[in-house]
Amino acid sequence: MEAEKTFPLSINRKLCKQCGICIFFCPTKVYTQELDGSPVIAFPEKCIKCKMCFYRCPDFAVNWEA
Repeated sequence: MEAEKTFPLSINRKLCKQCGICIFFCPTKVYTQELDGSPVIAFPEKCIKCKMCFYRCPDFAVNWEA
């Protein structure tokens, strides 16, 4: 049995100001958006680990633990 893979991406809700930059710059559309504008990691399996969301977040709310 293959070990379960952990997803290294998370969003710090305290730092996120719901600007949508992470959603806009994601080339594979990993994110969706809540009604209040908050990003949601809806499709982690689509992530190609390009880290565009991490690099573009102006508030350092996207965490990458890899």
